[in-house]
Amino acid sequence: MAGGAPRIFVSHLSGAAVFDPNGDQTGRVRDLVAMLRDQTGHVERSADGSWHRTAARRPPRLLGLVVELPTRRRIFLPMTRVTGIESGRVITTGVLNVRRFEQRPTERLVLGEMLDRRVRLADTGEEVTVLDVSIQPRPARREWEIDRVFIRKGRGKSGAFRRNKGETLVVDWSAVTGFALEEQGQGAENLLATFEQLRPADLANVLHHLSPKRRAEVASALHDDRLADVLEELPEDDQIEILGNLKEERAADVLEAMDPDDAADLLGELPEADMERLLTLMRPADAADVRRLMAYEERTAGGLMTTEPVVLRPDSTVADALARVRNADLSPALAAQVYVCRPPDETPTGKYLGTVHFQRLLRDPPFTLVGSILDDDLQTLAPDTALPAVAGFFATYDMVAAPVVDDRGSLLGAVTVDDVLDHMLPEDWRENEFHLAEEAPGSAGEVNGAGRT
Repeated sequence: MAGGAPRIFVSHLSGAAVFDPNGDQTGRVRDLVAMLRDQTGHVERSADGSWHRTAARRPPRLLGLVVELPTRRRIFLPMTRVTGIESGRVITTGVLNVRRFEQRPTERLVLGEMLDRRVRLADTGEEVTVLDVSIQPRPARREWEIDRVFIRKGRGKSGAFRRNKGETLVVDWSAVTGFALEEQGQGAENLLATFEQLRPADLANVLHHLSPKRRAEVASALHDDRLADVLEELPEDDQIEILGNLKEERAADVLEAMDPDDAADLLGELPEADMERLLTLMRPADAADVRRLMAYEERTAGGLMTTEPVVLRPDSTVADALARVRNADLSPALAAQVYVCRPPDETPTGKYLGTVHFQRLLRDPPFTLVGSILDDDLQTLAPDTALPAVAGFFATYDMVAAPVVDDRGSLLGAVTVDDVLDHMLPEDWRENEFHLAEEAPGSAGEVNGAGRT
């Protein structure tokens, strides 16, 4: 790499595409791996009066990148196999070892662990917050280093109506100390900013690979709705761990923001006393929906369904229906059709009359009454329909959602195809999705690669 290569701030590399020499994309950057160097550390007094050895004063060595492949497997890409970083893209030699990345005790994840840390200025001892760090190649040493730190002075909080006005500046790595110390209560604002555009499933992948401490800090910083979406994509153990680290009042708020069927599944894994306590803290209407779902066997239509499909009265118009399915909070499966019922409109509804598919809504004039364009020949599912029969229904009728109706003709909810798949796959499928096969072609020496021995 040329000696005059520009300095790169790592936040700009989050999500950057990784290409081989032929221009084919092989993955995306999810983090960077660095190693602190302590040969030049020194001893100083901490705020509580005790003495400790400071973090390394030599710039950390950048060992490589954590790259997420299209299969969502995370691998380690040594910097020795990076031939260029330009315009937000990473160019490699094309040689990849696809063994799953595992962080070593001596390594630091730059995005996951360094951003939002509180460190101190070496000359004054003033506490500052790390907003970003920059990397630069050192051709003479044939390696990359973290050379600068973008910091903010002061510890004021940011929020929807208040911005931190502390001074920001870029300093040399040697100007700050404290990166090697364990920090409790580390923030997550700047880390989350680097992952702002990620889909919930991808952000769940990020959280899954963080340490338990950092995972709790990031979850605490997420908005309730965002955390609810992410929880729905995490393995069961991670869900329980994160929920257990939240204050009970906030845990109840997050459960309210989750789809009722997912909230019911999660609560069903908790000890009964904890489950009841959280249900008591939830809004009565939300808690009632969840309790109703928990009354059904898990692998039945009633146990799989959501209680919040789009329900309209027969005198509603196509324009009304289109306005409802435009709701960005609806999943694509639930937005694919509306269910027409007699009052009341909330599940369990009055008499279920039929379904109107989204394609039909696009073909008819906006003033058309939905009651006149019903698909009333479509079979419905009884709440006790077993999972294999539910899957057969979806396969037979090429549906992405199906109405669940009781013996009185009331709509109870709707089952979506993603919930069917979720329960038909092995119980640990989310874990396996994050950790595919343990072994892959390539030798152990190859995975250790130059720069990570």
